[in-house]
Amino acid sequence: MGNLTASASLGLDAFEGAPIELRPFASEDDLQEVIRAAYRQVLGNVHILANARLESAEALLRNGDITVRGFVRAIAQSELYSSLFFDGNSQYRFIELNFKHILGRAPHDQAEIRAHVSLYNDQGYAAEINSYLDGNEYIDNFGEATVPFPRSIRSQAGIKNEGFNRMFSLLRGPATSDLGKGAKLISSLAANTATPIKALAKGNSTYGNLGKSFKIAFASSQSAARLKRVSQQTVVVTFAQMSQAVQNIHKSGGKISSITELAS
Repeated sequence: MGNLTASASLGLDAFEGAPIELRPFASEDDLQEVIRAAYRQVLGNVHILANARLESAEALLRNGDITVRGFVRAIAQSELYSSLFFDGNSQYRFIELNFKHILGRAPHDQAEIRAHVSLYNDQGYAAEINSYLDGNEYIDNFGEATVPFPRSIRSQAGIKNEGFNRMFSLLRGPATSDLGKGAKLISSLAANTATPIKALAKGNSTYGNLGKSFKIAFASSQSAARLKRVSQQTVVVTFAQMSQAVQNIHKSGGKISSITELAS
């Protein structure tokens, strides 16, 4: 009988998320460890009640009818995941969490975010989730049997050095949940700047891109005399103004479709 691969370390591995693999002929204890790890990773450390568990998907995994990848898909496609990370969240926050939960890394750049915003708008929720699970990146790193983990905390091929800072910004600690509504990386991704872990000291030099301007395109919903109209709008902001502008758009019910750097 095979055993579950997991680290017992309480040090850095606890923060990194050591790989956990479901091997053939695993015991029930091994299976439960995989299930717990999958919930923890895909639901971003959010505590769930026993009656919220996906019992049908767990049974399919136990019987060998789906793989760990299939179980991860079931969680991410569930009403539970949608209620936690899609309903009430901005598209940007939803997408950056999909990268973290399913691929174990932060988005590389604004182009990745823009591509997934376009995919969701054109094909919907299920297609957005499936795009991570069906891609070569997922298969190459996790295959069918390994629970996703925060891999960009470690040096790996294909992940830029900036991925370390961005993943730390999303993780914030092994016991912290992902229930926060605000996107964490929207400004640094749009400006293509480094993501600081600590605030810059007063008088410190700023990054070159911080002096540039950006155009935010968004759909704004307006209700008048029972007629709900959706209008496409744009606003031009500086980097310093971007975070507040994004918050204002989300608070007013708008949905951002793109953020574009303007030529100097």
